[in-house]
Order: sequence, then C-alpha cells, then structure tokens
Amino acid sequence: TEAGFFERVVAATCSHHYTAERQYRNPVEQGIQSSLSSQWTATAAGAILVQPGGNGPRITCATVGKVVDMGVTDPANMGAAMAPAAGSTIKAHFEDTQRTTDYYDLVVTGDLGSIGANLASQIFIQQGLMPPPNYSDCGVLLYDGLPDIKSGASGCGCSAAMLCGPLLKKMSRGEINRLLFVATGALMSPTSTFQGESIPGIAHAIAIENV
Repeated sequence: TEAGFFERVVAATCSHHYTAERQYRNPVEQGIQSSLSSQWTATAAGAILVQPGGNGPRITCATVGKVVDMGVTDPANMGAAMAPAAGSTIKAHFEDTQRTTDYYDLVVTGDLGSIGANLASQIFIQQGLMPPPNYSDCGVLLYDGLPDIKSGASGCGCSAAMLCGPLLKKMSRGEINRLLFVATGALMSPTSTFQGESIPGIAHAIAIENV
C-alpha cells in the first residue's frame, strides 16, 4: 500500500486438521498411532487488513526468505523440514537490518512445533547468531503444551490465529511493541509426499512495531 498500488489489502489463510491428516498422512478413522514428532494441524483461520494510516501497529520492514531443502522426507516431522528455512530467514533479517536479537520484544516462528523450534535454536548457534532470549513458536504457544498434541500445532491457520488473536492483542495493550513474525511453510503436495520426495521449507519475516 505504501507504493500506491493498493489502498487496502486483506491477507487471510486457514487450515483444517482432518483435511490435512487425510491428504498428507492417514485418515483419523484408521486410528493409526502418531509419532512423537508429529504435530496437530490446527483448525484455525485469521485475516488481517493492511492499509495506510490508522493507529494500529505498523509493518516497518520485511525479509523474503528462500527455499531450503535439507532432505527431510517424513511428513510427520514437519518442524525439522521447515526449521532450516526459518533459521536462514531470521539470520538474513538481522544481517540486512543490522539489528541485534534483543531489538524485538518477541521473535516468533509460524508452526515449527517444539522439535522444530529447538532445531531452529541450534541452527542460530551454528550460524553464529545466538538464539533470541525472547524466541518462541506459534505451534508451541497455540495449545500450550497439551500432551495429546505431541510436538505442537501446525498449519497456516496456527500462526494466523496466534497473530490475529493474542499477539496483536498484546501489541494493542503495549505488552509487545516490536514483533518479528516469521511465517513458515512447506512446499509439498500429496503426490510428492506419497512418492517419498523431500520436503523443502520456506519462511518469510515481517517486523510489526508500535510506532
């Protein structure tokens, strides 16, 4: 909108648990035991209106990520597939902006889950970037460690619900003033999954600030 191409833009996304299970893993009716690395695709949605002016938080900058493929083929371990892309994008963001990791009140990734978030923290260390002390993941936060959820939540609706719900509410109350939101995704299809192909990951980051 700042460039004048659009006055108002709505970004919306959603995900559905049973649809994802049926397409990429196993129909829940089969009652197959899920692995400890598996995540619970959230049935959730979110939509955000972006427009010039107003009193809300502002998008101050963004970092476009690149596709990273580390050869992970297990659709029940999506966090491991996407974590390298998240680490790459976050590293690029701090290098491009010359900001330190403590600049943001919260750095949050999309849906890596507990295993993926731990892997991302290890990647930060390997890349010479210490894990932000205020780092978390929407997949970890959404279900708050419920044991039946295994490694956490997943799906694009997971990060959308967290951003449109508690995160922006905390920004409106002044509890968070600088947020780095890193949406994570996997470039896959049911066909590529059934053929055992690797799962490339990608992540894009936007800085949202109260200014």
